[in-house]
Amino acid sequence: MHTLDKVVPYISRHVCTLSTANLNHLINGYIRKGNLSDARKLFDRNPTSRNTVLWNKMISAYIQNDEPQNAKNLFDEMPERDIVSWNTALSGLKKIKNPKGVYFCFLEMRRIGLKPNEFTLSILISALLDTVFNVLIPQVHASAISLALNSSVVVGSALMRGYVNVGDRVAMGKVFDEISMKDVTSWNALVLGYMDLGDTDEAQRVFGLMPEKNVVSWTTLVKGYIGDGKVSAARSVFDRMTKRNVFSWTVMISGYARNGKFMDALKLFLLMLKSGTQPNHFTFSSVLEACAGCSSLILGQQVHLNILKSGIPNDVILSTSLVDMYAKCGDIEAAFCIFQSMPKKNLVSWNSLIGGYARHGLGTRALEEFERMKRVGVWPDHVTFVNVLSGCAHAGLVEQGEREFKAMETEFGIRAGVEHYACMVDLFGRAGQLQKAEELIKAMPVEPDVVVWGALLAGCGLHSNLKVTTFAAEGICGLEEDHPVVSSTLLKIHGEKGVWGSNVFELKMRECSRRKQRAGSWIESSHVVR
Repeated sequence: MHTLDKVVPYISRHVCTLSTANLNHLINGYIRKGNLSDARKLFDRNPTSRNTVLWNKMISAYIQNDEPQNAKNLFDEMPERDIVSWNTALSGLKKIKNPKGVYFCFLEMRRIGLKPNEFTLSILISALLDTVFNVLIPQVHASAISLALNSSVVVGSALMRGYVNVGDRVAMGKVFDEISMKDVTSWNALVLGYMDLGDTDEAQRVFGLMPEKNVVSWTTLVKGYIGDGKVSAARSVFDRMTKRNVFSWTVMISGYARNGKFMDALKLFLLMLKSGTQPNHFTFSSVLEACAGCSSLILGQQVHLNILKSGIPNDVILSTSLVDMYAKCGDIEAAFCIFQSMPKKNLVSWNSLIGGYARHGLGTRALEEFERMKRVGVWPDHVTFVNVLSGCAHAGLVEQGEREFKAMETEFGIRAGVEHYACMVDLFGRAGQLQKAEELIKAMPVEPDVVVWGALLAGCGLHSNLKVTTFAAEGICGLEEDHPVVSSTLLKIHGEKGVWGSNVFELKMRECSRRKQRAGSWIESSHVVR
């Protein structure tokens, strides 16, 4: 029997037409191998054997392989399209985040008289979420009613997500009532909807009414409490679960990490390993975030070793988490080595490395990586510029910082936020250019926050500038009365200047009456991840 690689050259040398079944089999083989080029050649050489199913497979393969233009071209060439063809096209447009294209594709399908099915409406609704087009959700709901699809679990669950997205709690409840055969999926969607709307009490009530609960139901409740900042309540629900999967463990670990409870996240990870549940790359990413949060290089290295032993492929998310962990735990060279080994890098990867260099005071290296990022065609965002400006501040690169601050808006269309102004005030303050820092604050289009005033105050303390210190003290006290840094900085500068008086005595008394934070040292514990 000929193998796939032997059959195709034979076909190309002898002009013949394959049967539809054989053509499907051969093209499926190429698609499974990721060889779309040869699959397309075989597809083009057998025009009379191609059926709609094969056209749909080729279009879907292009979409899965991130070749949307090829998918569109093939869709446009189709002699006949069925509902699967249109659903595939809608999925492709959704994948490239083109909600307008999804909506107009749906309208075109309706114009030619083709009736959507429940998956069509589900794709349409999910494409409209978190966009300006989510105002169309009620229209989609009306279409579902006219098509008698509103009672479907698939459409109903999608519509509930849609109404949550527009904040319409009443409509969400009505959609749930319209579902004829409510299963655990629709109940889960209702619980999630109330959680996303911030109504944890109602979500808990609905959860109690559920005729059947699965691991997703419990995990939905856990995730909802975490999203509402109620981590202890989430853990209480988690502990009541009789069955847990990797997603359940990951949600709870991630919840701890994102709420600053890093040691709790690491302890729960150890419990997960003891339970026999194998972590996935999302779990490891959250654990690495916890290691970075508590600056535990030893634990981070042990988790890295655990990742290598698990055989999980290092995708861009996991690799970026490793870069971020090593950078925040003090091993910037290890962060750079992992970054260099990544076959694919996204914006978050670059931000992690640039931010790492900035935090280590290596402003020149941060700027070098920023320039390299731009050369490879990665477009910076507001986080990138926070890292770049911070790097300039730590390295004393005033002129470079000013250029990047200006280029942020003129070249990249990113409007400066409070955090960017804080970096610039810090830059000027460290360099002793306090007058520039003061003028920048006065010209800010937004109100300066405590961080901005604190950066100016730090610069004043560094260079003993009493005049600007008074300006900074007034600003920071307007936001946070009796801030401890204000008194200590003013006393320091008065002492250095030799200026003493009743106002200084008052500062001294205020400083003495304030309970100071005790000094402390960080000692890394000997937790071991096996």
